[in-house]
Amino acid sequence: MEVSSLRHWKVIPILLITLQFTTNMVLSLVDAPFDNQRNIEYIKSSCSSTTYPRLCYRSLSIYANKIDTSPRLLVDTALNVTLKASKSTSRLMVKISRIHGLRPRVAAAMADCIEVIGDSVDELQQSIEELGHVSRSNFALTMSDIQTWVSAALTDEDTCMDGFAGKSMNGNVKTMVRKRIVKIAHLTSNALALINNYASTQSNLP
Repeated sequence: MEVSSLRHWKVIPILLITLQFTTNMVLSLVDAPFDNQRNIEYIKSSCSSTTYPRLCYRSLSIYANKIDTSPRLLVDTALNVTLKASKSTSRLMVKISRIHGLRPRVAAAMADCIEVIGDSVDELQQSIEELGHVSRSNFALTMSDIQTWVSAALTDEDTCMDGFAGKSMNGNVKTMVRKRIVKIAHLTSNALALINNYASTQSNLP
């Protein structure tokens, strides 16, 4: 009888732990959709202040769980999305530049584009690194630097597009390059708008 009683008392804590674990799992599953919807609404609201809100929402909403409702994480994600697209475009342009038979003007425009998009990539990387170091004491100065770098990246992208203006450019190359550059320019513009919003709201300090 004593052995049976001991076994009985050992089982009770295990049952309680299992019940608590199951309860926590159920609660987390119930809360998750509400949290995610809140995050998505936050992203949609933030993107409404950008120049290209639909692109902003499409590019960021898939990271809703990561962003939560944090302005800093929103900016960080926007910059990383832009950086990834810029690197991909840069690699594509390098491949295109190696195609034989490009017209001299097209080849020159490609070379200029590769250089300025390379600068844009560097500026975006610097911005992401600086954002990781932002604090209450250096907030204004750091955000000013980030705004300067992202603005410079946007100018670089515009410079690349200008190089492909005119009817004398190769149609296929021009269409391919401009489509990619326009997209990263729009992503950069959106990121800059979110940065400006974050920089102007001191209550969002980490």
